[in-house]
Amino acid sequence: MEEGTSNSPSDICSTGKDDNVLPGKDYDVLQWDAREECEVRQILDRIADKWSLLVIALLEKRTLRFTELKRNIDGISQRMLTTTLRHLERDGIIERTVYPVVPPKVDYALTPLGCTLHETIRSLVLWTEQNQAGIIAARQRYDARADSGI
Repeated sequence: MEEGTSNSPSDICSTGKDDNVLPGKDYDVLQWDAREECEVRQILDRIADKWSLLVIALLEKRTLRFTELKRNIDGISQRMLTTTLRHLERDGIIERTVYPVVPPKVDYALTPLGCTLHETIRSLVLWTEQNQAGIIAARQRYDARADSGI
């Protein structure tokens, strides 16, 4: 094998460290994608959808009421917001506090687990901001090739 080549396509991003591998375990990204009932896939599907990301981002600094969340998330329906909040609460990402007043007052806040997730989301947003020019340029090159039939 030539110097500088990798053993497999999966080595393309390798740094030579196994930072993402748990001791005693091999990391296989497809291990969770192959099974429909896999918890990892279900959790990733939940936390990576656009509504969940927006709810988590809005709850970073303070608790919010349902109407405040709805007002701040453009395009979300009341039903979708309700469903999203229930799922995030079930997964332990947010907590719902109901106050015994009339009319009922309900606040939503990130849990400590949700705060750790927000840190990860912030890293993803930062990466996107830092690389958006390169992504736009790649899209333009791709579109130019697709338009020319190449």
